[in-house]
Amino acid sequence: MPGYRTQQGRIAITGAADLHIRCLLDRQQFSDPQGAAEALGISSAAWPLFGLVWPSALHLAACLALHPLQPGQRVLEIGCGLALASLVAHRRGMDVTASDKHPLAAAFLAHNLRLNALPPMAYRHGEWALPARAGPLDGARWTGAVHGRYGLLVASDVLYEREAGVLLAGFIGRHALPAAEVWVVDPDRGNRGPLQRGLAALGFAAVAEEKLGVPGGGYKGRLLRFTRA
Repeated sequence: MPGYRTQQGRIAITGAADLHIRCLLDRQQFSDPQGAAEALGISSAAWPLFGLVWPSALHLAACLALHPLQPGQRVLEIGCGLALASLVAHRRGMDVTASDKHPLAAAFLAHNLRLNALPPMAYRHGEWALPARAGPLDGARWTGAVHGRYGLLVASDVLYEREAGVLLAGFIGRHALPAAEVWVVDPDRGNRGPLQRGLAALGFAAVAEEKLGVPGGGYKGRLLRFTRA
């Protein structure tokens, strides 16, 4: 790929078949020739984060692998990155939409769908702040911003900064059905308070904090679950 290097391999998902995934080679990759990422507020240090396989994403994918199929339920993955959870849900037949604001997320998703012999899947540009910015993204076709409402909204490792929870809660409020669930896998970064307060103000009740990871396995995180009836 011009400007950055990738690798391809099999990713094991607990409770689901392995996924074939193309990802960035490492955290040193960067390419933003048209300044699309910079215009979206993505720094050079943050640029490669979308294209790496993160432990929290694996845990979220495993959660979707076990989620009972509910006819008619629409699922939105927020800040999907490589969209492992969306790929698992899509392969199971769920009505899932992946979203991210990185200008290359859609291209990586399309490639990984082909690697796994899966049909096309819905993808939308996911800018949490308002207004969503329309226009070409690094030469790719504009996918349009997230619209509509969903019954299950999921995300993994998206709370890098405390103010992110405020923006995320607002975004969820605009795209959650009156009766909806929210799942967030958080690797205990310590920034979940604003999200929890924001969702509570929107009528969501915290129903569970499930610790994730295998003892001694090096991962410390939890699945936060919220519901609004």
